[in-house]
Amino acid sequence: MKFINYLEKITGVDIYALTSFSIFFIFFIAMAFWAFKADKKLIDEINNIPLNN
Repeated sequence: MKFINYLEKITGVDIYALTSFSIFFIFFIAMAFWAFKADKKLIDEINNIPLNN
C-alpha cells in the first residue's frame, strides 16, 4: 500500500495541510516585513557575523 492511501483514510487530513501552509505563509510574510523594515546597520552586522572569527 502506498503512503497516499493511508492519508486518504484519515478524516480531516486537509486541515493539516492548510494549517502548515498558513503557518509557513505567515512566517514568510513576517520575515519579509522585518527584512524591509530592519535597520541597515543591523543587516550589515548580521551579514558580517561569519567573517568576524
